[in-house]
Amino acid sequence: MNLPNLLTLLRIFFVPLLVAALVQEDLRVPVGGVQITNELLALAIFLAAATTDLLDGYLARRWGQITTVGTLLDPIADKLLISAALIALVQVHLVPAWIAIIIVAREFAVTGLRSIAAAEGFTIRASELGKTKMVTQVAAIALVMLSVHWPSLRLVADVWLWGVVVFAVVSAGDYFRKFWRRVDDSVKRRRRRELLALERRQRLERLRRRKPAHSGPSSP
Repeated sequence: MNLPNLLTLLRIFFVPLLVAALVQEDLRVPVGGVQITNELLALAIFLAAATTDLLDGYLARRWGQITTVGTLLDPIADKLLISAALIALVQVHLVPAWIAIIIVAREFAVTGLRSIAAAEGFTIRASELGKTKMVTQVAAIALVMLSVHWPSLRLVADVWLWGVVVFAVVSAGDYFRKFWRRVDDSVKRRRRRELLALERRQRLERLRRRKPAHSGPSSP
């Protein structure tokens, strides 16, 4: 277990802490004489988790420690973090439910497409739109949390949320286009070959059944 993988696991560990901090009402943690509310505590946890997302990928590439476990866990940890934050924000009436549904549904859909592509021997890499989408998600969620104490940021937070929705939809369309072009055609060709082979076997079986049975020699 190397350091990048440990950072990924730490990001998953942050998820329940983030949800607990967001949904807990009237939570105040005294730090140096200053009262830290649950929204600010949740923001600190969320930003710490988002920072591990930057560090684990950077360290894995720099130290040559890219592993299969890390490749599988990293996108799962990202989706858990963003999905949990959005659902918790819906719970406390800070984010409209339909926005969370679109974003979370997009994550499930893209994950399913990439899994099907991997089963067919193809790799659908993250696009630049997908990377931009992650940045806008982190910024939008952070702004929503900050707007609780600074209402003047609410308009900016709403604009970023709309940006998240736009990037989610556009990047999902980009993934679907790549999937349709590379995987769907491959699956259709393979199934066509399987159907042709099945038809040949059935034709041979019908011919074999129609062939008269070989009769033995007659008795004198």
